[in-house]
Amino acid sequence: MCGRYVSKLDAAMEREWALSRPPPPFESYNIAPTQQVPVVREREGQRCCELLRWGLVPFWAKGVPPKLSTINARIETIATAASYRGPWKRSQRCILPALGFYEWQVRDSGKQPFYVYLADQRLFGLAGLWEHSETDDGSAIESVTIITMPANPMMAEIHNAKARMPAILRHEDHNAWLTASPADAMNCLHQYPEAEMRAHPVSTVVNSPKNNEPRLIVPVP
Repeated sequence: MCGRYVSKLDAAMEREWALSRPPPPFESYNIAPTQQVPVVREREGQRCCELLRWGLVPFWAKGVPPKLSTINARIETIATAASYRGPWKRSQRCILPALGFYEWQVRDSGKQPFYVYLADQRLFGLAGLWEHSETDDGSAIESVTIITMPANPMMAEIHNAKARMPAILRHEDHNAWLTASPADAMNCLHQYPEAEMRAHPVSTVVNSPKNNEPRLIVPVP
């Protein structure tokens, strides 16, 4: 799964990710569910980065967040699950820019958080789906979920409770993920090579979403 991550946007992203306009200012070292998060998506030929609610609200929910968690969508059921089959069929795919993410390893002494990042991409993309839902009074909420898949060996050792990991996109697959057919987009989803991933333990201070500062990603013994 992916329940916390880190993102920081800058001007270079506009050019590197072929955005139609500058991304919104954003920096967080402890992004938590229900918060507004940066999302790259393509609409009417324009590729933009906007802020959406993390935790997908299905269109049929009339703007009311469901009781069950929708921050992650399993790759095994994105085409069939009630909350996700609609946006998947309508190609409402998106990318969540990230510098890294946190995962917790279960130990005899408790849960140890790890910070996970990539060696070959500084700012990388997590594969996601977005949705638009309207309340009875006509107000709209736009939201997003991160796709997860079975963990590669490195992530299975860290996330040893469930052995899952987020779907990390290769940079060369960004365009296809945003614009291709659902069948072709599915081909973009692979376990990211563990040889290109790095991880180190971090302080349990990250356990509280109230803490949000650069020291959260600093290695600890």
